[in-house]
Amino acid sequence: MKTVSFRNDILPLKNELYRLALRITLNHEDAEDVVQDTLLKVWKRQNSWQEIDNIEAFVLTICRNQALDKIKKAGSANMSLSEESFSEHLLEQNTFDHVVQKDRLSLVKRLMNSLPEKQRSCMQLRDFEGKSYKDIATILGISEEQVKVNIHRARQTIKQKFEEAEEYGL
Repeated sequence: MKTVSFRNDILPLKNELYRLALRITLNHEDAEDVVQDTLLKVWKRQNSWQEIDNIEAFVLTICRNQALDKIKKAGSANMSLSEESFSEHLLEQNTFDHVVQKDRLSLVKRLMNSLPEKQRSCMQLRDFEGKSYKDIATILGISEEQVKVNIHRARQTIKQKFEEAEEYGL
């Protein structure tokens, strides 16, 4: 049986927890609060760490639940993610290409933020965190088939709405 260490096994998940919380809450300050609450909650349950098969899935599940609780309490006013979290992905080309790329990225962010929470979480964990379907199913408490369906629907929705916007300039 592997010994679980807060410093070596849980603390390195901090950035991943933040990205997941940010994807759900859509607010930097709330995401930071969720990560703190998650780490505190995990710390308080240190007596049961050795009994947990997948500590990473356990911590991510707590983070997700904390984030969902946070948006329920706040009335889930959906605010969009700030530009700084995506600015590293912008291509440094000429001004026109830069503006077009920035507009497209902004559109994709808006489309992702408009997805239902479960689709958004599945897509975040799979496409941005690189989690397996099995891990996502464990974290979200749904079946692997449901994970695949949610990801497929999320991608299809974003693709369809993106193409409509590109074609009609909406």
